[in-house]
Amino acid sequence: MSLTKRAVAEFIGTFWLVFGGCGAAVLAAAFPNVGIGLLGVAFAFGLTVLTMAYAIGHISGCHLNPAVSVGLVVGKRFPAGDLPAYVIAQVVGAVAAAGVLYVIASGKAGFDLAAGFASNGYAEHSPGGYTLMACMTAEVVLTFMFLMIILGATDKRAPQGFAPIAIGLGLTLIHLIGIPVTNLSVNPARSTGPAIFVGGWAIQQLWLFWLAPIIGAAIAGVVYPAVFAGGDEPVKVKTAAA
Repeated sequence: MSLTKRAVAEFIGTFWLVFGGCGAAVLAAAFPNVGIGLLGVAFAFGLTVLTMAYAIGHISGCHLNPAVSVGLVVGKRFPAGDLPAYVIAQVVGAVAAAGVLYVIASGKAGFDLAAGFASNGYAEHSPGGYTLMACMTAEVVLTFMFLMIILGATDKRAPQGFAPIAIGLGLTLIHLIGIPVTNLSVNPARSTGPAIFVGGWAIQQLWLFWLAPIIGAAIAGVVYPAVFAGGDEPVKVKTAAA
């Protein structure tokens, strides 16, 4: 598959992730009487990745996230030469999704970008008022775990065909943990899209949501092959039930 076609797939996939996840947060999380709340938003993000993994995983690998692409480069699962095209496609897809979401959300009386528009933030802009250090730690650790799930689920020794489920549920769990801390990023493109429309503080704090996820992903890219590389055959482990 050509790099252009793979980049287009990443654009579409990242568009769906941001539109679906952030759209759930902006449009449905607190909808009167039937709002989906934090749990619903977490599942929305997870479902976007799960559905796109089946839709475009065979085309582009379904990264949808510059940090994932970086982690896969470090882990020698993805060629570094393709990284710029993937990152550009992901960021453009995220911005396009935020733009469509803005058009929809602003069609309701009382809409106000000052409410955050699902942007990520720390300190006074953290949903729970968490400090910069707490937010950085959360983003690094949660991105590390997300990449460990991705690297493990897509390992050729893992059961085939189930990776999208593990990755989608993993992202859901990560959001359940991290939404109160930073609104959860673990994805620089996802953070960039809404931040561009909010401007001001969201742009000023955007650096954290590029730096921390990339650090966490890069660490996972080193740790997984260093610790778990080895034989081509899966190890048969007896369970307690057996």
